[in-house]
Amino acid sequence: MSRLWARMKGLLSSKTLVGMDKTGNRYFARTEPVDGIMKEKRWVQFKGEQDPTSVPVEWICWLNGQRKRAPTPEEMAELEARRERVKLNVALLKKEEEERKAKEGKSKSIGKAVGPDLKSFIEHLSADSEGNKIEEAPASKDIKSDTGSKDSEEQKQVPEYVRKESESSEPTGSGQSFRPGTWQPPT
Repeated sequence: MSRLWARMKGLLSSKTLVGMDKTGNRYFARTEPVDGIMKEKRWVQFKGEQDPTSVPVEWICWLNGQRKRAPTPEEMAELEARRERVKLNVALLKKEEEERKAKEGKSKSIGKAVGPDLKSFIEHLSADSEGNKIEEAPASKDIKSDTGSKDSEEQKQVPEYVRKESESSEPTGSGQSFRPGTWQPPT
């Protein structure tokens, strides 16, 4: 019973007010022996209702022992000003993003979307490196032979210009002419 009374008396007499935050919470510290070692105990007394979310991060760090010294009022004011600047910058960035999206939305034509011109794309690909026009390879669905071997079907599907270019050291080919594992780096 006397130990309990001594602890209660110690709580009331040896506590030191370390600081206050902007919401009115007060922070205290006391040094007491724990297992023969002097330890500093830290705690908060809430103003009004106990709301742990009202404790600023800097004070949480001090309470947990991650900070040796308690935050000063100047440091708290500086950090609060920094947080306000960050909030303003975020709001400004969101506003700019919305303006950019609105601008992009206006620049796009309303109505039926126009896709890429595939004919000119195919014509561009069907020319060899010297600019000569190459014959189109027959579509794979048109090539069906029960008597031909699988290799001859592949030969028919791969245009002649792709077979010629396979001798170069640069990787080439796309679509039907792509053959995985055939390209080797130059030596």
